[in-house]
Amino acid sequence: MGQELVSVIMPTFNSGKFLSASIESILAQTYQNLELLITDDASTDSETLRLINEFAERDSRVKVERLAGNHGPGYARNQSIKRAQGRYIAFCDSDDRWMPEKLERQIKFMTEKGCALSCTSYIVCDANDQETGVVIAPARITLGMMKRDNKVGCLTAVYDTHLLGRKFYMPELRKRQDWALFLSILMQQQPAYALTEPLAYYRRRSNSVSSNKLSLIKYNVNVYQSILGFSKLKSYAYFFCLFMPTYYLKVLKRQCDSRAFLNAKLATLE
Repeated sequence: MGQELVSVIMPTFNSGKFLSASIESILAQTYQNLELLITDDASTDSETLRLINEFAERDSRVKVERLAGNHGPGYARNQSIKRAQGRYIAFCDSDDRWMPEKLERQIKFMTEKGCALSCTSYIVCDANDQETGVVIAPARITLGMMKRDNKVGCLTAVYDTHLLGRKFYMPELRKRQDWALFLSILMQQQPAYALTEPLAYYRRRSNSVSSNKLSLIKYNVNVYQSILGFSKLKSYAYFFCLFMPTYYLKVLKRQCDSRAFLNAKLATLE
């Protein structure tokens, strides 16, 4: 039986500095039956447009659409999902990268588990590709766990449209759309499963919207209300009593995991 088509969703916006490495990591996958659907969110730099057009001319698997106005990454991702022809929908942002075997191992893993949503652990790096830590995903992720805090790294997520019966789109929220998407999927079919070995690289930048969780209170509350149907009071109670404690425990665990990961890497170099 041949490989099922995977549609890789990538939004771009003034992404020239890191874009080539991201696209090349997708096209270099050992799992070759994929399409890379790039939706440019009205970039204003010529470098981004030049690069995506060059890759599209070089490899027929790269398919580009450019939006007339800027709408945010969630909207751009949805435009790519609309064009997707694959059974599987995967996500990779334009400054992140995948290891070459990521898709092959993950699709095989999903087939064995019979799950509709999966993810992997990932390595964190800075703007200079210096590895600074690791995020280890829970092996099994339930809806209850996801209500407390997002456990799925978007750059590693893959969902199966056949098992779900349809495509799932990101809600039209300015922020936290990925968490809302995964909650919606788990509300239909759970659990999700993760390969706990890191198979991708997440680039952390100081201006990331995720760098300050308290600034996202209103967006979290919006997800609780619009996706889970919570009242405003219950939404705020969930945020302060469950989300924030869970988040800070996750930060502590991530620091411990990262310290062990970096020490182990250092030991191999000695």
